[in-house]
Amino acid sequence: MIKTTATPRQGSFAQAEYARKKKQTRRDLFLAQMQTVVPWARLIAVIEPHYPKSGKRGRQPVGIERMLRMYLVQQWYGLADVAVEDALYDSQALRNFCGIDLGFESVPDATTLMDFRHLLEKHKLPHALLQEVNALLTERGLLMSQGTWVDATLIAAPSSTKNKVRKRDPEMHSTKKGNEWHFGMKAHIGADDQSGRVHTVISTAANVSDISQTAALLHGQEQRVGADAGYVGVEKRAEVQAKLKTMAHTVTFRIAKRRKPIKAMVEGWKKDLALLNEKLKASLRAKVEHPFHVVKNIFKHTKTRYKGLAKNDAQLHVLFALSNLYRVRGKLCP
Repeated sequence: MIKTTATPRQGSFAQAEYARKKKQTRRDLFLAQMQTVVPWARLIAVIEPHYPKSGKRGRQPVGIERMLRMYLVQQWYGLADVAVEDALYDSQALRNFCGIDLGFESVPDATTLMDFRHLLEKHKLPHALLQEVNALLTERGLLMSQGTWVDATLIAAPSSTKNKVRKRDPEMHSTKKGNEWHFGMKAHIGADDQSGRVHTVISTAANVSDISQTAALLHGQEQRVGADAGYVGVEKRAEVQAKLKTMAHTVTFRIAKRRKPIKAMVEGWKKDLALLNEKLKASLRAKVEHPFHVVKNIFKHTKTRYKGLAKNDAQLHVLFALSNLYRVRGKLCP
């Protein structure tokens, strides 16, 4: 970790006044929880070997922890680089979280945050951050390895051609879901079937089938694999069979049946049993939907922010790592 020689200083009047306020906002409570559950030392250790030791024009670089905190604020609140800078100037809660006192220093600008993000993308550090978070959860007994649920979700991309090149993102594609067409990408995830925590993330264009990514979403220690009806026949695919041959144990597949064959069954106890079995599968499979809920509805990531799959894939790895921490915050908080 980069050592600092700065001496402790007395906080500004603004900080003291904010600390005396009677009501804690939802933002205060959320940031206090994240301050506790994020394994700062472990994440900084992942980034430090790649972080520059000197800044531009010989200036001292901004500390890793401060930049990491700004970057996580960006992910939690779905902000652009410039919007993060503005939010820190506007919000005392965010400045306290990032350790910034305007009485002594300014907020790192949007370009500095962009450079930090590019550093993470260049060295594939978001993948390592997800692995480090999952290592922590495994140590705490909050992430198992006996089973995996696989699923995918669509993430929209800007379809407008009103830009400099007059074209849509060439790495994004259209796909039809139901009776509607969607342009963008897919986030494929493999999640622990006991806790629903995400262990593997793969990003593809929207027109890539869900079932084609199944083998890559398995970590190899599963005894059970579950999925919705879009994955019917997955156990027969060549790449899945090749993956199963590398495992030293038998794998049970729990794939939901398509609705049409069940509807066509004759009314009676067999149909009732089949419906009950599918209801049980659905209740278990619901766990894999929770990470999508956190990323899309709580972290507000409903549309791609960057051009190209690589940058969006890096952001998704961080978002799912943060969703894992968010969902166990009650167990990790003292």
